[in-house]
Amino acid sequence: MITLLPDLPPHVVGISASGQVTADDYETVLIPAIESARKEHGRVRILYQLGPDFTGFTPGAMWDDTKVGLAHPRSWDKIAIVSDVHWVNNAIRIFGFAVPWPMKVFPNAEFDEAMRWTVED
Repeated sequence: MITLLPDLPPHVVGISASGQVTADDYETVLIPAIESARKEHGRVRILYQLGPDFTGFTPGAMWDDTKVGLAHPRSWDKIAIVSDVHWVNNAIRIFGFAVPWPMKVFPNAEFDEAMRWTVED
């Protein structure tokens, strides 16, 4: 399940994932929020927390995540991933060099720092 994080600047889309994340979560919550911010501000910042009770992604959610990332490669300003899931963190660290925007991984204990990094210029 994905929920939007409140009280962020309009060019920042913040989400928190818990339990199993599905394609429906992407299609009804994340993608509309990103598209709205992108249309209004052009470049978007993402704060994506995989909370302590996150259990995984369905294959459809992983496909939607890939499509979102590739659909508008010049739309991303920076992306913070907040997670204690080792395989996610390692994948981002390994493949993060291939993206043309700043991307940083934070543990859940540093959520506030991730928010500051995402919001500040």
